[in-house]
Parts: sequence; C-alpha cells; structure tokens
Amino acid sequence: MAMQYPPYIWHNGAIKPWAEATVHVMAHGLHYGSSVFEGIRSYATPNGQAIFRLTDHLKRLYASAKIYDMAMPYDLPTLARACRDVITANGLEKAYLRPIAYRGLGGFGLSADTPTDLAIAAWQMGPYLGADVLDAGIDACVSSWQRFAPNTIPAGAKAGGNYLSGQLVAREARRLGFGEGIALASTGLLSEGAGENLFLVINGELHTPPVSAALLNGITRHSLILLAQDAGLRVVERDLPREYLYLCDELFMCGTAAEVTPIRSVDGRQVGSGKPGPVTRRIQELFFGLFDGRTPDRYGWLDPV
Repeated sequence: MAMQYPPYIWHNGAIKPWAEATVHVMAHGLHYGSSVFEGIRSYATPNGQAIFRLTDHLKRLYASAKIYDMAMPYDLPTLARACRDVITANGLEKAYLRPIAYRGLGGFGLSADTPTDLAIAAWQMGPYLGADVLDAGIDACVSSWQRFAPNTIPAGAKAGGNYLSGQLVAREARRLGFGEGIALASTGLLSEGAGENLFLVINGELHTPPVSAALLNGITRHSLILLAQDAGLRVVERDLPREYLYLCDELFMCGTAAEVTPIRSVDGRQVGSGKPGPVTRRIQELFFGLFDGRTPDRYGWLDPV
C-alpha cells in the first residue's frame, strides 16, 4: 500500500512542502549510508499531545553523529522545536517523527568533507507490525543473517547503514511468512529483532540481551526496564542462547515503532501458551498507561507539543 504523505516537512531549517525536500543523487549519504536518524512517537494524552522522550531521542541522534564524526548544523533546542512545528504544520493529533541527518552534496569519497543536511518528517502511523499484533502477537523466526561483530560497525549508533542488516533480517522473515525476524550476534547468542529489542519472560522475570550483543540500546527498552522495576519485576540483562526463545514462558519485542509487540511463536515453536502472557500484558499496561494516565510520568518523559 502506497504511503499517504503529509503536506509538510522540516528540512534544513524551515517548514516546506513535502515534495520540495529533495536530495541530490550524488549526496554522500545516498552512496555510503552516511546518515543517522531517530524514530520518535507522539501520543494523545489527557493533557494534550505529548512526544515520548523527545530530549533523550535527540541526545541519541547527536551521539550517533559524534560516533561518525558528523557535524550537526543545529542545536538540540532547535530540533526539539522543529519536531513540534512539523506536527503542528501537518495538523497531526499523534505522530511518528523521523529526524535524519545525512552527509549531503559536496565531495566524493569515503572521507570527503560535506555539509550535513537535516530533515524531520512527521506522519500518522499505527502499529508497525500489523493492525492487531499488539493484542494477538506475531510469529517470528531466527534469521540466517547475523548481526555485525564487535569493532566492525558500531551498534550503539542509530545509523542508516546499520539498517542494511535489519533489511536482510526483515525481508527474509516476510519471504518465509513470518511477522518479524530475530537476529543472533556474531557469538551465536541472541541479539535483537530486525529493528526491535527483545525481552524474554522466565519464571516471572524479564531477561534481555545486553548492549554488548550488537544491539541498539533502545529508548523503549530502557523505558520498559525502569517501568518493570518500579512495578516490582526483576529485570536481568545477560547473554542468552537461541534455545531460550523456545523455552521461555513469554516473549516480546519493543521499540518506538513496534511499541510492545508480543511474540507467540518462534520458528514454528509455540512460546508459552501461544498467546500474550500476564507479564507481557502488564508491561503493555504500564507502557501505554503513560499516555492515558494510568501510569504516572514520574520520569518526565512526556514533552508537550
């Protein structure tokens, strides 16, 4: 299904018509994957529309740019204001935001010095992996594609080139009839989904692979760890072998786009009861409760638009 584009986008300092935010075919970012980006959601709340952890997302954008020695042409308050402006310009009641910084036109070659262009798009997006997945869950598979080894490509940067790996994982899963793929690290231990972090529920505890397992330290992941701990659940970050996907009681993915998506089977093997379990449901309640008022925003994560 073709995407219905919103009328406006923020590009290099100004709100402009969507079709006018163009990139030259010889831009560095197009040839070498030299871009960094974020995915951010805003939600309708009882106190008006709020952007979830806006400052933390933008801080990670700057951190990703730092790793790749990419000069950022705007400061964080300017980008925060731009995120609000593009939501307002498009009249969105809730939104998915995509800030992206990329090396533009101005030189050719891997180490070329080029200007950094920056855009922020906003559009309305429902559940990333399908209309009913937050309730029913998905069927996942372990991908034949592994994540990159340590000291090759930095998994801690949310960089465009990193997602070539995710494309291979996701497209293989779709081709095989699964809702999403799960990747292993170069060690053969669990890493993450194509673009989501993993949580396994074992004996009522949450277990999740550590950031050393070639995964992005997700902001949703971090949020769920704090929410779970506040609710009295034990959270363990540790290396996990593949077979624990088949042996755990419950399993779910999380991320800005995926939010909290239950996994009901892996490689055709039923996970637990084959439907979202009580811990997964509790985590969903805590997370989505931030936006309907059931969960107190004690960390100041909701930034008003």
